[in-house]
Amino acid sequence: MVVMTMKSTRRASTSMILRMIVCFAFFMILHQITSLFLIHLRSSSSSRISSTNIPGKLTSQLITTNHLKAIRKQSFQQQKRPRSIQPLINCDKTHKFHDICVLNMPTTLDPNTSTFYVFDPFSNPSLISKPEVHKIRPYPRKLDNTAMSRVKELTLITTSSTTKIHCQIQHQAPSLVFSAEGYTGNIFHDFNDGIVPLFVTIRSLFPNGDYPILVVSTSLDWWFSKYAELLVSFTPHPIIYLENSTETHCFPSTTTIGLISHGYMTINSTLLPNSDGNFLGFRSLLGAAYDGITEHNWPIRKRRRKRPILVLVGRMASAQVGRVILNQADMEFLAKRVGFEVAIFEPNAFQSLSQAYELINKSHAMVGVHGAALTHSLFLRPGSVLIQVVPLGIDWLAETYFGNSAKEMGLEYMKYKIEAKESSLSEKYGKNHLALKNPMEFMKNNWSIQRDIYLREQDVRIDLVRFGKYLKSAFKKAKHFMAEMG
Repeated sequence: MVVMTMKSTRRASTSMILRMIVCFAFFMILHQITSLFLIHLRSSSSSRISSTNIPGKLTSQLITTNHLKAIRKQSFQQQKRPRSIQPLINCDKTHKFHDICVLNMPTTLDPNTSTFYVFDPFSNPSLISKPEVHKIRPYPRKLDNTAMSRVKELTLITTSSTTKIHCQIQHQAPSLVFSAEGYTGNIFHDFNDGIVPLFVTIRSLFPNGDYPILVVSTSLDWWFSKYAELLVSFTPHPIIYLENSTETHCFPSTTTIGLISHGYMTINSTLLPNSDGNFLGFRSLLGAAYDGITEHNWPIRKRRRKRPILVLVGRMASAQVGRVILNQADMEFLAKRVGFEVAIFEPNAFQSLSQAYELINKSHAMVGVHGAALTHSLFLRPGSVLIQVVPLGIDWLAETYFGNSAKEMGLEYMKYKIEAKESSLSEKYGKNHLALKNPMEFMKNNWSIQRDIYLREQDVRIDLVRFGKYLKSAFKKAKHFMAEMG
């Protein structure tokens, strides 16, 4: 009986020891599995953060080569492009007047196809992916179908590292691409759609003097020579003319395609970072381009000046564009009687800007009927006088195109709004016709009527008695300006 009890006790003890061993072994196995799982999680997390930041010792001991490749592939697919890096092609088409695209990687221009190839450093050569393609016409009148139909369309396309594009000319500066087509040839549009937006764009995107290389798309050979001196003031780099180039050009950093427009003949200084982002700054740029250039002997006196110079801007009847001063000779005689020295200025599309600047920059006043030629008022020195003769039906155009910029440039601006009897339309329609009594009601916001009747058909015959009062006021201002500025 005692022997049986001892045997039973030994069995119970042995069974308990075995259970303890099994529990301990199970606990150790569970602990090992948990440790391995936690290490794996940390390694996977590290791989997702950076595929090159996985601890080497843990990798070699705990993660197989195939597993590591799988993790890297998954990380690459999830993070083809880091969030901190901008899109390769970033196009903004939300503005009223312009579209603009910024290429944020090295870019190659093939002028033969008008295509910009943007290198994608994050592309996977082993994967077949569709390139990103954008089209843009870089001219800031995007809602004007007539103008935009004349502007060459450019193609922007991403390309992978496997695509071989031979680079013939390597540049070291960013580039800015725009078109000089559209309505180019009319000096107002040359400035409103080209030169002023170019100033705004460079002051907006390159405010610290990081001058871009200008790439200009135009088939107008005369445009190159007409604006050569002015374009040099925007950048020290040689200018690339797209239509005249056949070699591929490579740009190492940002390429901007399109110009920023703040509106019709507008520079909104609140949108620009530097203090010279206004029409005074623009006028200073014009001075930097043309001061000191002497090309033309204008018929004004060279001796010590006693009378202020008035530039009378004429419009030639032969051009058949309307708004001709029918009694211009009488107006000239009146201005001389008031005390001005008068210079007649009748520019055409090929007028040398340096010659025009030479005359207008040394004058003290300008007078002319609303029209493209008044764009030359930008050459007046701040403090001088501008009288804009405003025909019937174009009040908004007159203020928007020339009145606002004149005031912002510091000119003494005067508006001479003609009366119905001074308009040639009174002879055609009669003085009591709605076209003369209420032009806005007659037009009903119809641009075709405004263009055909009030711009093209209408000439003016100035009331010399009424206009004489404006001239006398302008003379006093011009005389004072001459005494201060010469």
